Formats: sequence, structure tokens, C-alpha cells
Amino acid sequence: MIEKQLPREVEPIKNIKDIKRIKQYLLGKKNKRDYLLFVLGINVGLRIGDLLSLKISDVREPDTATIKNAVYIREQKTGKFREFELNKAAREAIMFYLESLPEYKKDDYLFSSRKGRGPITTRAAHKIIKTTLRDLDIKGNYGTHSLRKTFGYHRYINNVKLETLQRIFNHNSPATTLRYIGITKEVIIDAYNSVNL
Repeated sequence: MIEKQLPREVEPIKNIKDIKRIKQYLLGKKNKRDYLLFVLGINVGLRIGDLLSLKISDVREPDTATIKNAVYIREQKTGKFREFELNKAAREAIMFYLESLPEYKKDDYLFSSRKGRGPITTRAAHKIIKTTLRDLDIKGNYGTHSLRKTFGYHRYINNVKLETLQRIFNHNSPATTLRYIGITKEVIIDAYNSVNL
């Protein structure tokens, strides 16, 4: 009997230097959409489907060029309404991207496909992330879910409470959130090393 191998879970991008390299690499590309995909993904922690469904009107104030401070969406997976803040990095990336476009309409998808009027597909977004990290020779298993996990990982190590992250990710337990953001091993090692009796 042949044993079926389960796919490896994608991991967060833990190294800040790698994040900076990715941003620099994507900034160098002619189309700034991929840069925005990465920056927004690691700064808002949305599932990829929710991220790709954002329209320009969701992030830009009506009748002005101002980027909103907060966005209100209905999550595809849960059907629940959710509000999330756009931090400075996210707002700057959105503005940078919109300014790079020759023209756009408020009803256009933020991550418009070059093939039609819809958003890029999850598969296309996955390929962007995979290809970028491979081109930069960043070792590990990464995909679109790495953006959300990167958001959680860096919030946690910068002292955002675990309970807050658990609520953001809609997880049932703190253990699930720790495992999800890829720090279980580090937490265990820290528990051993933090107390010396």
C-alpha cells in the first residue's frame, strides 16, 4: 500500500531582512500590483480570497484620493462582517499602486487581472508569491497563506496579545493560533530557556 503524503503547511516569512528583500524585488517590477499584494497581505492578515475581492472603493475615500484608515468587508469563508485597520505601510502601498495606474474606476478590483475585469485568481497570487521567493532563493514552503501567517507571526513577536490574534484569525484556541503562526517550537524552547533554577 502506497502511503499518501500530506502537503506541507506553508510557513510565515519570519526574517525581516527577507521581507525587505521581497519588497525591494517587487518594487523593481514594472507592475506594482504584486508589490501591493505582498505589502497589504502581510499588514492586514486577510485570507487570500478576501484580499483579492477588495475593490478600489473599499480602500479609497469616495470623491477624494485619500486612502481609508479602516475597511469593512464580509468574509467569504465565515460570512461575518469584519473591520480592519490599514496601517501606514498598507496605506502608502495602496497610494503608491494607485498612482502607478494610468487610469482606474472606483469599482475596479484592487488586484485586477490583466485578463478581463475580475481580480487575479488565487492560483495566480500563489504563483506570484512562490516565484518571488524562489527567485530570491528564500528557503522554505511559502504560498499565499504565508502572507496571513506572516502578519500573525510578526504581531505576536511584537507583543500583540495571543487572545487578540486568536480573535482576528477566528481560532477556537490559543494553541491553534500558536501552531498556525508557526511559533510552537520557539515558544517551547523559550519556556525551557527563560527560567534557570
